[in-house]
Amino acid sequence: MLYFQLVIMAGTVMLAYYFEYTDTFSVHVQGFFCYDTTYTKPYLGPEDSSAVPPVLLYALVAGLPTLLITITETVLFLVQYTSKEFDRSEKTVATGDCCYLNPLVRRTFRFLGVYTFGLFTVDIFVNAGQVVTGNLAPYFLTVCKPNYTALGCQQALRYISHQEACTGNQDDILRARKTFPSKEAALSVYAALYLAMYVTSTVQAKGTRLAKPMLSLGFMCLAFLTGLNRVAEYRNHWSDVIAGFIIGTAIATFLVVCVVHNFKGKLLLCEESPAEQRPNTGMLNIGRMESPLEKYIASQNHIAFAEVT
Repeated sequence: MLYFQLVIMAGTVMLAYYFEYTDTFSVHVQGFFCYDTTYTKPYLGPEDSSAVPPVLLYALVAGLPTLLITITETVLFLVQYTSKEFDRSEKTVATGDCCYLNPLVRRTFRFLGVYTFGLFTVDIFVNAGQVVTGNLAPYFLTVCKPNYTALGCQQALRYISHQEACTGNQDDILRARKTFPSKEAALSVYAALYLAMYVTSTVQAKGTRLAKPMLSLGFMCLAFLTGLNRVAEYRNHWSDVIAGFIIGTAIATFLVVCVVHNFKGKLLLCEESPAEQRPNTGMLNIGRMESPLEKYIASQNHIAFAEVT
């Protein structure tokens, strides 16, 4: 099963790579109306000049969950390892202290592996939506720079559908055709919700009744501000951001509930439960029919035992 999961992960990464860095999937060319004010917002520069640049966003959605999950799992392991309950428990594996590290490594890699798979899945969903719809950014006409006279735009209701209508920079035009859904909104809310559910489900220490909600709401607030910034900088419509939030929330909820089962699982190699240690006596207690010969032998043995006594 491990090799099968690695194959799935590799396929997901490759598909995300083809969507992101190749022109294997061509973007749908969506038309526009002449002088449409919906797409005439100012262009504030490339993505690197944004208040939330891609480098910062990708570093947070990749580095923060890795750091938080690793530290939390290590602390929980050490706390349980040094607890009195663990000292009193029978250690069934006596091959060295290294064996007690296996559950920690397994849980950490499981949660981080599922999270990484979800990141690439979100990227694939978002890129597929952008390629299929080809929705125009609010600043599309600013970078498109159409020649309205040559296009015959004497009337504002004239619809322009051919790709050659734009005379601006082709990279900026292509980027302006890929806005629905918002990738930044989807990735940020996915990471925030995954971390919020992880903290809420795994940290059960005393005194964290308010700390866990505050930390979780802080993650969600950062994701909301990321989507708000996309709209404020005219890089996405509200519909793009909302669609990204829905995709990120749906994938995070599915993975947490159906794949990692709310982060449940044993942290240490403990002794078997009493139910597992008891022999299977269910079959021994099932009644059976005695044959007439068995009844006769039993009665003779009883009579003989009475004569002896």
